[in-house]
Amino acid sequence: MRNMTHGMNTEIQQCIQACSECHRVCLEEAVHHCLELGGKHTEPAHFRLMLTCAAMCQTTADVLSIGMDGNESICGVCADVCDACAYSCEALGDMEACVEACRRCADSCRSMAG
Repeated sequence: MRNMTHGMNTEIQQCIQACSECHRVCLEEAVHHCLELGGKHTEPAHFRLMLTCAAMCQTTADVLSIGMDGNESICGVCADVCDACAYSCEALGDMEACVEACRRCADSCRSMAG
């Protein structure tokens, strides 16, 4: 099996991992936590933000994996979306896993964005 991170620096690898983890956590929390709890957890703005965060993180991880130069813009946008998602999840409460994953991803992406 080929090493998918061959030639990537550690910072890029860590950002890909943080984005992939945030994608997984946001999607799982939205589908298995928020939908089951209902109420505020399924209000359209919050639920859409969680799905947007998951999609943005997956896209960012994919773009970083491709290895093109100029990833600063996408990483900056991803950091902003993750910050918004972390804030929304924290405001609702009982969503610590999502808050932590979003903050880790935002920090890593912000570092990549410069």
